[in-house]
Amino acid sequence: MGRAEAGRAVTRAVVATLMLAFAVAAAAEARSWAWLGVRIRDMAEQEMEEISRRHGIREGFGVIIVEVLEGTPAARAGLQNGDIVVAFNDRPITETRLLQRLIAGAPTEGDTRLTVLRSEGRRQFPVRLAVMPPEIVGERVAAEFGFVLRDTELTGDAGSSPAGAPLVAAVLRGSPAERAGLQAGDVVLQVGERAVLTRQVTREALADAPLDRPLRLTVRRGERRLSLALSPP
Repeated sequence: MGRAEAGRAVTRAVVATLMLAFAVAAAAEARSWAWLGVRIRDMAEQEMEEISRRHGIREGFGVIIVEVLEGTPAARAGLQNGDIVVAFNDRPITETRLLQRLIAGAPTEGDTRLTVLRSEGRRQFPVRLAVMPPEIVGERVAAEFGFVLRDTELTGDAGSSPAGAPLVAAVLRGSPAERAGLQAGDVVLQVGERAVLTRQVTREALADAPLDRPLRLTVRRGERRLSLALSPP
């Protein structure tokens, strides 16, 4: 594998992990999902080894906070970009999906303890989780099925797609989206029977999609129009 190809592979892996940044509950009918408000990713093997040496722990584990979103529970609690979350209450955190599941099942009425590693050592932060904002729910449903959306106007895409058309930015390896044949660059035309012209409308349609039934998407790929059925996550 050449250097450029290796770089692209790393980028794809990071994008695939970042798309799972928010906590999403598994129950299909639930829409009051707990929310921390960070973008996170798993640590690379080299990072784990470095953390193990620096903090004197036997094995490197945890997930990295890539971005703390403004005005969120994480920001109010004092979490910072670069923090490594190693425990949720007393449960060790080994991967992003575990942290997301634990957040999803946590109450929003009281504080939750997050243990993080920083350069100065280990710290605990009490966090009051919140209910996920409605505008985020659709993107989280997309993430559960294994894909991320973006706007054409935000990336300068050219071609026949109108500005703001919802494009698939990334597809998670091994996800229902990949198994159904969805590809990065596909333009989403319909969610179920609902036509969608913008990313915002697409998010609204996805927010109503149950997680226990197939998600039907109509997309344009080049000159072709395709109908895809994504299996429940």
